[in-house]
Amino acid sequence: MARTVLSILCLLVGLVCFPSTGCWEAPWFCHGRECPVYTVVQQYEGFEERNYEVSHWITTDVASSSNSDLKDGFWKLYYFNQGQNSESKYIAMTRPVVVSVKEADFTGERQVSISVFQSDADIPEPNDNTIRKTVIPGGTVYVRSFSGVASDEDALENVQQLREDLRAAGKVFVENRYDAAGYDAPWDLINRHNEVWVRAP
Repeated sequence: MARTVLSILCLLVGLVCFPSTGCWEAPWFCHGRECPVYTVVQQYEGFEERNYEVSHWITTDVASSSNSDLKDGFWKLYYFNQGQNSESKYIAMTRPVVVSVKEADFTGERQVSISVFQSDADIPEPNDNTIRKTVIPGGTVYVRSFSGVASDEDALENVQQLREDLRAAGKVFVENRYDAAGYDAPWDLINRHNEVWVRAP
């Protein structure tokens, strides 16, 4: 009964309700669209520690983090949401779009993928076999935010600063991977919000 009342109250004030987190108000930079659910654990100077719920995505690998490769990957995912899937189902676009980079190891390979968040776990199968459905477990993510039209160089600069801040704060994190999250359409030129994410082990 209490959960039902809570859900009604959340809907009345425009919040999103989840069994594990209760009511969650998406931040302004989601622009009224569905976003992965998280709670802020602590705010530090220069970065934020968040605890994310488990989340569902569609993902495709790309050759590099160049603009042309990322655009090609994004359009594949966009058309999946527009109905190019096993059910010809339209799926509303969400926020953010995330570029994941696993940095080169002794093999010299740098692996890059692009993903779009899916608010519903029960989504159709992709028609394109280069698209896969992925599930990201819940956990701790360290986040540095920045504005402007982000480039690959901007993401690298911010992730390097984030790593320095994390080391100074005594945090343990995954050293060879980061995510760059974008929340704005390319034609939105003001109040842009970008993030780099580094995950705890």
